[in-house]
Amino acid sequence: MTARFVQIHALLSFAAALLNRDDSGLAKRMPYGGAIRTRVSSQCLKRHWRVTDGPWALSTIGPEMAVRSRKLPEERILPAIAGTGSDEVQKAVIDALAIQLYGKNAARDRGSRQALLIGEPEIAYLIEKAKEAAAEPDEKKAAAAIERLFKKEEKANLSEMLKAKGTLNAGLEAALFGRMVTSDPDANTDAPVHVAHAFTVHGEQSEIDYFTVVDDLETGTGAGGIFDTELTAGLFYVYVVIDLPLLVANLGGDRALAGKVVEHLIHLIATTSPGAKKGSTAPYAYADFVLAETGSRPPRSLAGAFRDPVSPSIREAAKALCRQLGKLDAMYGEGETRRLAALDPIEAEGGGTAGDQPIPPPIPLAALARAVAADVVAA
Repeated sequence: MTARFVQIHALLSFAAALLNRDDSGLAKRMPYGGAIRTRVSSQCLKRHWRVTDGPWALSTIGPEMAVRSRKLPEERILPAIAGTGSDEVQKAVIDALAIQLYGKNAARDRGSRQALLIGEPEIAYLIEKAKEAAAEPDEKKAAAAIERLFKKEEKANLSEMLKAKGTLNAGLEAALFGRMVTSDPDANTDAPVHVAHAFTVHGEQSEIDYFTVVDDLETGTGAGGIFDTELTAGLFYVYVVIDLPLLVANLGGDRALAGKVVEHLIHLIATTSPGAKKGSTAPYAYADFVLAETGSRPPRSLAGAFRDPVSPSIREAAKALCRQLGKLDAMYGEGETRRLAALDPIEAEGGGTAGDQPIPPPIPLAALARAVAADVVAA
């Protein structure tokens, strides 16, 4: 079978947590199937997968990473050119870079900037060119040297970003999760990893946590403050699609590297918690259920299994997923290679286990990740 897409479905359970907050400080939510669900945004999930440490961190794969920031000229370029040219010339170089990267008002108004994802190879290139510009005899010539790095068309395009399209110069994150530079469309990278917002398979479960801060030097009640915050609990459905041809193209045609990336992503999806309030809730959990599908047909979510809310039970949620898969197979036919990692055998409707339904018996997560990676390399 030709591996065109990898689809990953996971079930993760969290108790007494506040994983992802909205602008009012409450848990993110969404309506689905007549019930309000607790939600974790795809941006939150991807952020934690990008920056997590450990043996399956993306930073351990090999290619250089990237930095997303509004302050790259000041925080990364300026320290690197210290000692080259006068302070006035250095400022002219940094201001010119800020304008070209972030817009015409960026030098005097940092708040107007949008954070850009810039690869470490691109940063190294900018540092090299900034040093050359800082060696110019005055501020005007230094600024002009930076401006020459940018093509003058309808919109400014950084020459190195143009070369980076389809390569790893923009960093591994851009190769996986894409990059949008609104002022420079030619620097954009399409994302081969598509991440849905995670949501609870049941209606929201939340409460307001009332708590006090104790003042160690206060007599009497000892209360140093009274506060409240929302806590939620839930069993979340996570869905990720990997477009393999696009992933391989973004990785410069390296299928072995693509396989390693997919193996790492599967581990990250299963073991990385999108947690806020870590000090007060310890929101760490591993997936109870991970189903990976490899195939050539267009992907489809199994979120429909939870259009009607189910009980917050791994057993019931897994059975609902199996029912949904069975219906899809009955209507569209079987078309994917499936592998399952689960803490417990999955019961079929009316009894029986995996052999009586459209998923195989569970295997260890490491074996699942290795097998999917092998599919990617062999495709």
